[in-house]
Amino acid sequence: MSERLQPGDVAPAFTLPDADGNEVSLADHKGRKVIVYFYPAALTPGCTKQACDFTDNLEVLAGAGYDVIGISPDKPEKLAKFREKENLKVTLLADTDKQVLDAYAAFGEKKNYGKTYMGVIRSTIIVDESGKVEHALYNVRATGHVAKIIKDLGI
Repeated sequence: MSERLQPGDVAPAFTLPDADGNEVSLADHKGRKVIVYFYPAALTPGCTKQACDFTDNLEVLAGAGYDVIGISPDKPEKLAKFREKENLKVTLLADTDKQVLDAYAAFGEKKNYGKTYMGVIRSTIIVDESGKVEHALYNVRATGHVAKIIKDLGI
């Protein structure tokens, strides 16, 4: 597993397919702030809550200069179903080989009910206009997280 990112680090570059199979790169967002959030699986209760929260607050975030990208290990087809079912407006990207998840230290050892296993660590990385990490939040909760980000960023 990679080292956790710290404020001031250069955000690892990535290019991944979106829900429609189109390639999206972090570099496409240069000059804007980007909230990159990592979640375990589309169409699950916590991840649905989080994605809906981001969608519900997208106008507020965009108005403050932030783009939002959600990344999970799901295939683009599943992301498309997720987007349609929940009417999501955030950009969803598929990291099926988990290379970006690993580069952002959002994949690693987790514990649940006393068992240790490898999985996606729910994380949010806020990248500034120049591609540097502004905030790196790990092990975040799905519920209330977006409200906390908005408050912390003073939006």
